[in-house]
Amino acid sequence: MDRPIRVLVSKPGLDGHDRGAKVIARALRDAGMEVIYTGLRQTPEQIVNAAIQEDVDVIATSILSGAHGTLLPKIAELLKEQGAEDILFIGGGVIPDEDIPELIESGVKAIFTPGTPTSETVEFIVNNVRK
Repeated sequence: MDRPIRVLVSKPGLDGHDRGAKVIARALRDAGMEVIYTGLRQTPEQIVNAAIQEDVDVIATSILSGAHGTLLPKIAELLKEQGAEDILFIGGGVIPDEDIPELIESGVKAIFTPGTPTSETVEFIVNNVRK
């Protein structure tokens, strides 16, 4: 790849807590990635549209509101509808372990829960973005 990996960091729904999103955005920047942060309270449609317009390689979504079972599959569905399945879609936040398999099945490629070292997220992105 002849340019930095481009990552859209997003906060869907009514979740107003963005510390985790800002921490991951900083870690990704420190790793040499270009980060676009959409800010709080984005709809799945806004997130997918921004990802396509910004020509990103990755959507990294942080969610703490408990709406992960609805919002993350909706983003994955919209990526498919838009023909943008080549965008790596990952999620993170307070997501119960028992919910993760269903999210992966819906199209989220990985879930990073609290306590995951940021280096693990960086490594996953680097190893999974199409080169």
